[in-house]
Amino acid sequence: MADKKSSDPFALWQQMIGEMEKGINAFANQTMASPEFSRVLNRAGGLTAGAQKQFADFMEKYLQAMNLPSRAQMVGIAERLQSIEGQLSEIKATLHKMNSGAQQGAQVGILRPPRTRRPPGEPT
Repeated sequence: MADKKSSDPFALWQQMIGEMEKGINAFANQTMASPEFSRVLNRAGGLTAGAQKQFADFMEKYLQAMNLPSRAQMVGIAERLQSIEGQLSEIKATLHKMNSGAQQGAQVGILRPPRTRRPPGEPT
């Protein structure tokens, strides 16, 4: 059985890959622990962030020159529109409540007081 395991090419391949993984992990851990690696990584992150900011500024100026809204402006418009829709829903619900209350009052036969008050300046 030991001969079968030592002559099995898949077992040898697995063992070789396992050893390579251990070596790569040890090298990566040693590299990431060094301060130089941290500096390089921070510098690369800073460069990437700077490039993204420059690209965003360029796109905003380009869209402004083309008389098109930027993403931030579209988000602002969407937020305002959502707020307006919410207010309209509240107004609609209030009107519906008032109309249903008036219809219920008319069905029950609630008498309202007569409108005897006249506007000023109108003869009695």
